[in-house]
Amino acid sequence: MTTELDVFVVGGTGVDTIVRVPRLPLPERETIMVPPIERYVAHTGNGVAFGCHHLGLRTHLADVIGADPEGDQVRGAYAAAGLSFDHRTHPSGTRRSVNLVDPNGRRVSLYDGRHPVGMTVDPGLYRPALARTRHVHASLADWARHALAEAAGAGPSTSTDLHDWDGVQDYHRDFAYGADLVFISTSALGGRTEETARDILARGRAEAVVAMAGADGSYLALPGGPLRHLPAATVPGPVVDTDGAGDAYVAAFLHGRLAGKDWRASMRAGSVAGAHACLTAGTHTSFITAEELARALA
Repeated sequence: MTTELDVFVVGGTGVDTIVRVPRLPLPERETIMVPPIERYVAHTGNGVAFGCHHLGLRTHLADVIGADPEGDQVRGAYAAAGLSFDHRTHPSGTRRSVNLVDPNGRRVSLYDGRHPVGMTVDPGLYRPALARTRHVHASLADWARHALAEAAGAGPSTSTDLHDWDGVQDYHRDFAYGADLVFISTSALGGRTEETARDILARGRAEAVVAMAGADGSYLALPGGPLRHLPAATVPGPVVDTDGAGDAYVAAFLHGRLAGKDWRASMRAGSVAGAHACLTAGTHTSFITAEELARALA
């Protein structure tokens, strides 16, 4: 199949407000003095798209935003980066979140998804790109499940990131069982990482499940084999902010797989990129390049 794109990211843009707090949980007081509060174009699809773009992959993202200042900020960031972006506007506005980040880089995210459940999107936003790309990565935007289902019959490989899925909520199941490669987080699974990965492999179309565990590394589940563990890469400096580390992992993992790397080599690439993302404040403010990644892996 002749393609114009390497990666098409479906959904997942917004704006993060980052508040650096003295500790988490916050002390119970009326006023807490904090460093300057900053806003960044962010969210998971944005992180994967910018990560792939900086690694040299031909990348396109499509999403629904608002006719609001946050939507203007999103469009401006993509134009400035030269990253292909298509969108539709919706009266509910652009998604946003407030992230509280402590001095160790840990965070609590207050997410305002604001788009109504069951919101429909003109398939013209995503359908043409499905035939032009090698790979489709679907965010958890409600409407993105339809693009993921169409991609299954259109030719490209597919992936999704379930983030803090607990293995139970129905909302995530179309994504969990509809992608060729599924990323999950161990944080909300309560010791059921392998059980959840095996369920995804058994009931869906996935050929692999990758479980990201932050400082504890990541795990790979393949059909019929044991759960494999890879330690986390060493962060080459002080951890400033873990926002966006998981998205950086996904982008570098996809970069590896699209270059023909095996599963473990792709996990190593993801781990190095995730560590790199922890070096700077804010969400999606520093992306590893292909040259930097190659040097780190060497």
